[in-house]
Amino acid sequence: MPAKIPFKTFALSSMVLAMGAASGAMASNGFSDDVVRIGVLTDMSGIYTDLSGEAAVEAVRMAVEDFGGEVGGVPIDVIYGDHRNRADTGASRAREWYDSDGVDMINDLSNSGVALAVAAVAEERQRHAIVNSSSNIGLTNDYCSPYVTHYTYDAHSLAHGTGKSIVEDGGDTWFFLTVDFAFGIGLEEQVSEVVREAGGQVVGAARHPLDTTDFSSYALQAQASGAEIIGIASTGADAINAINALAEFGVTPGQRPAALLLWYDDIVSLGLETAQGLMLTNAFYWDANDETREFSERFYERTGRMPNMAHAGNYSSTMHYLNAVEAAGTDDPDAVSEQMRELEINDFFASGGYIRPNGRMVHDQYLWEVKSPDESEYDYDFLRLLTTIPGEEAFQPLENSTCHLLDNDQ
Repeated sequence: MPAKIPFKTFALSSMVLAMGAASGAMASNGFSDDVVRIGVLTDMSGIYTDLSGEAAVEAVRMAVEDFGGEVGGVPIDVIYGDHRNRADTGASRAREWYDSDGVDMINDLSNSGVALAVAAVAEERQRHAIVNSSSNIGLTNDYCSPYVTHYTYDAHSLAHGTGKSIVEDGGDTWFFLTVDFAFGIGLEEQVSEVVREAGGQVVGAARHPLDTTDFSSYALQAQASGAEIIGIASTGADAINAINALAEFGVTPGQRPAALLLWYDDIVSLGLETAQGLMLTNAFYWDANDETREFSERFYERTGRMPNMAHAGNYSSTMHYLNAVEAAGTDDPDAVSEQMRELEINDFFASGGYIRPNGRMVHDQYLWEVKSPDESEYDYDFLRLLTTIPGEEAFQPLENSTCHLLDNDQ
């Protein structure tokens, strides 16, 4: 295991360049502005900063370095910005990047509201956006675009992983503690649908604001519901605070919490004593195999932390985008979109992954259980694999998508 190394802040190359407004015209070599520029739009200061933030930027930088730092004879540049968990801020930054700063692709996009807003700008400006840190399935349905790729996970894969498995294990009645914005509501709706289809019952829900610290009243509502399963339709600090409150008020173990989007970082914060036994669906775990360990140890050396699935997805999707640019011989968005959907994804993150016409990247998901302190044998040994969920089963069937890009017979 690598030694603990303090997080390093890396200066990003060429963050401020003298440029005219980006007109989209190709330079003589087929590359606009003679550079391929990637913007990482993430949460640098709020509730999701530990889940994406600076580490997401570093994952993209790793991919650029591993690719060689240039493509088609032009340099690859990385910039980053903070969307502050505001859709209007995210959309404004995306317009500025696309219009004035020559950004070809925006990555990460934590927060569903931000992701949807930036996706709309990407469609309008005909530039690429790759979503790695948001679950909203609207991105591959009503808000789909040939320029938007939903890469790592979504609410459908989480619901059909964790939710379905818990119902099959006997968790028939559900009550939700839901963060009151697009991500939480969408996740609650997806899991509720799965629960009912499997013969279970949803008895109620309590919705709380983003970044809630006092969950006492919500925990008491969950306790009073009598539900067997308390579905935590939030993530990050909200999920951590909810799970801790349920334990504090004695809701567990008489009732079982179900963390519908639990990150590796959340387990670190909760500790195994509290998190043990929780089931979670996740696309990536650092200790899954030799390839994931090799990437994760390099990531650890640069950041002082193990990567979560969003960090891994940011790396993998950046590599895939650059492979598509190289195959197209240009950064023209339409040509790159075609190659992104043509090329298969085979790396430590995905085996046989591919992008559907609606922008959904299809790859296997994994159902894990959090180990007990006694079962953990070494640092960061947190998860036990329960089952692999094939990508075609994990994600929404293409024929059910409402994406306008699909033919009527699909």
